Amino acid sequence: MYQRKKRLSVESYVNGVLHSDKIILSKAITLVESTLESDHLIAEKVIEKILPHTGNSVRIGITGVPGVGKSTFIESFGKLVTSLNLKLAVLAIDPSSQRSKGSILGDKTRMSNLAIDPMAYIRPSASGSSLGGVGTKTRETMLLCEAAGFEVIFIETVGVGQSETTVKGMVDFFLLLMLAGAGDELQGIKKGIMEMADVIAITKADSDNKSKCKRAQREYKNALHLFPPSENGWYPTVLTCSAVENKGLDAIWEEIEKYTKEMKEKGFFYSNRKFQNVEWMHDIILYSLKHKFYSNQNIAGSINILEKEIKDKKIPAISAARKLLKEYRQS
Repeated sequence: MYQRKKRLSVESYVNGVLHSDKIILSKAITLVESTLESDHLIAEKVIEKILPHTGNSVRIGITGVPGVGKSTFIESFGKLVTSLNLKLAVLAIDPSSQRSKGSILGDKTRMSNLAIDPMAYIRPSASGSSLGGVGTKTRETMLLCEAAGFEVIFIETVGVGQSETTVKGMVDFFLLLMLAGAGDELQGIKKGIMEMADVIAITKADSDNKSKCKRAQREYKNALHLFPPSENGWYPTVLTCSAVENKGLDAIWEEIEKYTKEMKEKGFFYSNRKFQNVEWMHDIILYSLKHKFYSNQNIAGSINILEKEIKDKKIPAISAARKLLKEYRQS
């Protein structure tokens, strides 16, 4: 019979995280990612106690189309960050299979040099059923990493066409990686999120691809003029870079520093975080209601029956939904 691994005490998790113990940090993240109700209660207490020690990092969301080289970019860019004597945490979200619910979780393999950097910490997590390109517990994981002393946090999103705008609601800076000359069929993602990017970086600007990247840079700059100005007054730049040749990465970091300084001076940096915290509460409510609804035993039995009736056109979907919600309220 399967037995759940013994959990540490709340104090042990908190002390371990605050003392930058990566093993305890990993265990604390596993705790917040658990689907067990008993673990939720412990995790909530841990987050509550470490909360005063959070908020001292720069949170950077990194997204882009498949094939853009996110892992290669993050490894090279991450090494640049740690070379500046800054502690870096990388929260790499792996796409979960909708069929098997499994995920690859291979980011440590793809970022082998960064994985052994003592100034870096890589935590791969499955995206699960989240359609936002980030795991459902990414915010809690981010707070744990901040409490452990990490000064820069990368959140790498799935990048397979989901509604990745979710990541914009939990980071300070949004970096969009794009390819040159890949065509709209591959870059269909860009129309929805390009206007939310704080910097667009054209990757793989090396070898024979340099001229294509320069041309793409001009095209994206022109395209950005069609978008209305951002409420914070920031005008996004378009840069080119090569993660393989380590070129153009310092310019991206300079833009991040410039953005952070400007947003803090305007007061937008912290007001944005306050807004994000309120949105986090609403997201948790929605997540919890959905979880409680579908885990209800009475509902589980009724859903199977009503799904068949919907397929057989015996009942419209809206009526089935009303019945289930009524049954849930009465249970």
